[in-house]
Amino acid sequence: MPAQETGQEPDQETGKEAGRVSGTAQERAAADLAATVSQLMRRLRAASPQGSLTPSQRTVLGRLAGGGPATTADLARAELVRPQSMRVIVARLEELGLVARSPHPTDGRQVLFSLTGDGEEAVASVRHSKHAWLADAIADRLTPDEQRTLADAALLLKRLVEE
Repeated sequence: MPAQETGQEPDQETGKEAGRVSGTAQERAAADLAATVSQLMRRLRAASPQGSLTPSQRTVLGRLAGGGPATTADLARAELVRPQSMRVIVARLEELGLVARSPHPTDGRQVLFSLTGDGEEAVASVRHSKHAWLADAIADRLTPDEQRTLADAALLLKRLVEE
């Protein structure tokens, strides 16, 4: 958008709009954000009950909770793993009573997996633990102004990941 349309005047030296972040600064911000999000995800994983579930198994439970029943092929594509690897993960979850299989409604060769009641409880427990840790950390470590800034940043992050 030209400077006249944005209400911003070009910088005399660079020709870029005033207030616009340079490519290098954007790359640095992107790297910092990615590193911080990774660190946050590690802290959230650490805050959730480990039990006997691997991170891959918890991810599959979360995907089934959010997306509903799925085939092993669907789950493998979504998680970028080989179907054989996903079959092992799903088989273990089935042994634990966290997922159940049912026939595919339109393709008799396929099987759909969905959460059982115990699977739903496991997902809810993990989410509750993560959310409780994060809410406590926000309340304990951030001022009210910082909490409002974080809420604004969360909206911006949501915009980044929307398709």
